[in-house]
Amino acid sequence: MDAKTLVIGLGNPILTDDAAGIKVARALRAGPLPAGVDVAELSVGGLALMEAMVGYERAVLIDAIKTRGGAPGQVYTLALDDLPGTLNTASAHDVNLATALATGRRLGAPLPEDADIHIIAIEAEDVLTFGEQCTPAVEAAIPVAARRVLALLQSFA
Repeated sequence: MDAKTLVIGLGNPILTDDAAGIKVARALRAGPLPAGVDVAELSVGGLALMEAMVGYERAVLIDAIKTRGGAPGQVYTLALDDLPGTLNTASAHDVNLATALATGRRLGAPLPEDADIHIIAIEAEDVLTFGEQCTPAVEAAIPVAARRVLALLQSFA
């Protein structure tokens, strides 16, 4: 693997299923990773998330997601264009990730191209209740998502 890749587990570790991305990142750290891969845990979006990707040629974002009709624990592979511009990808005090990336690129920041940003998302059941344990369906999906990330990383080689 020639390119530097950043895997980012996103979420809030004390909001039940919102911790899914962080838990996947922790699972990935426990096993061997391909050379050139760094793993981070972040509870940010927009500009701060963009800044974390500076200097990397590829990024894999792992997060919880709520979709209409999705089954809790379902694991999705998404592209940057698939992200909605609401909830945690944007706020009144920040910009969404696509806007943050465009701004960073205009300012000359070395960032991955949109096509080199991959998203692995786990359908959440509960992202509002305080708790450090995911719901059973989401907890069961964490190793599935970790395997999906590893397969994606291997495909880059």
